[in-house]
Amino acid sequence: MRLSRRSLLATTTAAVAASAAPAAAAPGPGSGHGGGRTLRTGFERLAADGYALLDGRRVGVVTNPTGITRDVRHIVDVMHADDQVDLTAVFGPEHGFRGTAQAGGSEGRHDDPATGLPVYDTYLKSGQDLADIFTASGVDTVVFDIQDVGARFYTYIWTLFDCMEAARLAGLSFVVLDRPNPVSGRAALGPVLHKEFATFVGRQPISQAHGMTVAELALLFNAEFLETPVALETVKMSGWKRSDFYDASGLPWVPPSPNMPTPETALVYSGTCLFEGTNLSEGRGTTRPFELLGAEGVDGRWAAAANELELPGVRFREAYFAPTFSKFQGKTIGGVQLHVHDRERFDPVRTGIGLLITAKRSWDGFAWRADNWIDKLTGSTQVRTMIDAGADTDEVVAGWQSELAAFRRKRRQHLLYR
Repeated sequence: MRLSRRSLLATTTAAVAASAAPAAAAPGPGSGHGGGRTLRTGFERLAADGYALLDGRRVGVVTNPTGITRDVRHIVDVMHADDQVDLTAVFGPEHGFRGTAQAGGSEGRHDDPATGLPVYDTYLKSGQDLADIFTASGVDTVVFDIQDVGARFYTYIWTLFDCMEAARLAGLSFVVLDRPNPVSGRAALGPVLHKEFATFVGRQPISQAHGMTVAELALLFNAEFLETPVALETVKMSGWKRSDFYDASGLPWVPPSPNMPTPETALVYSGTCLFEGTNLSEGRGTTRPFELLGAEGVDGRWAAAANELELPGVRFREAYFAPTFSKFQGKTIGGVQLHVHDRERFDPVRTGIGLLITAKRSWDGFAWRADNWIDKLTGSTQVRTMIDAGADTDEVVAGWQSELAAFRRKRRQHLLYR
């Protein structure tokens, strides 16, 4: 007897629902939280309910390689094999649905070889152009399931925003399946974007490290930033607390993008990504992107100066490395490696500012990118101009506190978890 791929996938769908069931047994080693708590993602809860929320709907899914079950099967493969849900299209963001493209790339329009489903490209599309793609796909409900990393300039949350806006324009419903913020949801940190600096690395005025899940962001976007709200539904996680880091989830980590290989990368990213706005390497082309920073001519003075700041929860090691691509490709350069020893106390944004200041003071080759990309990353001219004027770390951080306090008050209204 010959079985189609769809038939083979269907034989395992019941197992997914069983693993997602709220009455699952207590977790074993590495399976989730202590104290009897087991995290269930939005997708797991949706599947356990037999996809009742999507009953009778023609569904399209916005996702990428992070949209997986805890046994590392993609939710598109699982849903496609299940007759309980009418999955008719997939929408791929930056890097693509299956993740074959590098930074600044996507997979284009194609049919997925594994399922035969049409895959539409959303990258750098927004407004009516994206609404027209949703309309052409024939779906009536758009489902979003992508793992975020907690930073304003990580583009998937703006894919979320753009897709919500486009769904509203197309008259479609929108469903967000929640996943953990891997660096916890304890606090919003850093400067708040000024609207005149809006780009795809920051569409709306939120803080640099937002401390929210994607479902919470969707509620914030819908209430505060969309001109007219979309018909939005969210499927919460169960068993997640705001203090949880990713290793408490029991979920496998899939790199959301090629330069986000581990949860430890995500921990530092909202601060050290600021080096994209300088002439120093942010560690792309190494096995430790955003943890390794450096340039030609940098020596041990930078690590020494950074350690003198006594930034909480982190130490800096003099490091030498040769990126295989991006800045300084193939050249051995000097710099620092971050070693976070107390993630509860670690403040990635303050750390990023301290590293910018000490890099500028200890290396006379320091320069901002000519296009002032740092202003797009930080959300205004304030950080760059204060550092250029000789401000120290505390002074720069103090400069955004009033705007951050206002954002925290707004954010608090849309939090789903304690």
